[in-house]
Amino acid sequence: MSQKPIYILAIESSCDDTGAAVLCNNKVLSNVIANQEIHTKYGGVVPELASRAHQQNIVPVVAQALKEASISKNQLSAIAFTQGPGLMGSLLVGVSFAKSMAMGLNIPLLAINHMQAHVLAHFIKHEKSKAPKFPFLCLTISGGHTQIVKLPSYFNFEILGQTTDDAVGEAFDKSAKILGLNYPGGPFIDKYAQLGNPLAFKFPNPKTKNPLDFSFSGLKTAILYFIQKQVKENSSFITQNRDDICASIQYTIINILMTKLKLAVKQTGIKQVAIAGGVSANSGIRKALQQAETDLGWQCFVPKFEYTTDNAAMIGIAGYYAYLQNNFASSNSIAKARMPL
Repeated sequence: MSQKPIYILAIESSCDDTGAAVLCNNKVLSNVIANQEIHTKYGGVVPELASRAHQQNIVPVVAQALKEASISKNQLSAIAFTQGPGLMGSLLVGVSFAKSMAMGLNIPLLAINHMQAHVLAHFIKHEKSKAPKFPFLCLTISGGHTQIVKLPSYFNFEILGQTTDDAVGEAFDKSAKILGLNYPGGPFIDKYAQLGNPLAFKFPNPKTKNPLDFSFSGLKTAILYFIQKQVKENSSFITQNRDDICASIQYTIINILMTKLKLAVKQTGIKQVAIAGGVSANSGIRKALQQAETDLGWQCFVPKFEYTTDNAAMIGIAGYYAYLQNNFASSNSIAKARMPL
């Protein structure tokens, strides 16, 4: 006798993208995202504008997700939502909508930690899916987080190292801003880095008290001072050396990440290594992991590109495993701007 399918509607609204997805067990039936282009002209996300846009987008996005999945709302088993961390105004829109809809349909709620969902995205089943086996290590890298975590099981996260100041995504974006590149700058640095010489310019590797922790604040400052000094001597320095500057910045950041990751593997003896989060879309990081598989015998896991940035499918897969464990949320659940892993 086959098990009754579990249909989960997932809602993601932690920052500036409104996402809704429908999953049947661990398979994605739909994954809809409404981007907010308005933030580009401000060079960063404006929280008030983000929350207003979520209010406009959430109903049509959810309706589209149900339509693409070819199911009705009455077939849903539960609703998963991002509880945190994130921008409070943005989170409130998703949380409020999820609670109201679940109450109207009389189905359970699943409160999901956004950063856990990034990691669990590896367990979404698709044609070329290859999920890590427990225990495994995961480097979670996004605009707001940089962590090395050890996972003995689905919801057991042990932080081995994390940033003491800025996240790696901030290092990419703020370096791009210094170079006059558009927001978000990380993808532009990645694009130009592929055309340049990674050894053209040398940038520092900041030291940390815990060898597995990260620090990017000093690196950003060093890049700023270097560019200011060079531009003072040659006003066309950035234009003439753009590709080499980007390649050198990316090389330095990836070297920092991989050095820490190699140390974590050495300390734990775990060679199952995954990456997750928006910055895991970076081509240089993906190549470095492929090289580690060849040179160090690691088994590496890189999420499907569409599941790297903020999306509701990852909230849905986390919700699926929470559902299997009967880990349901109260209708009194509140949004949390800060939420430990």
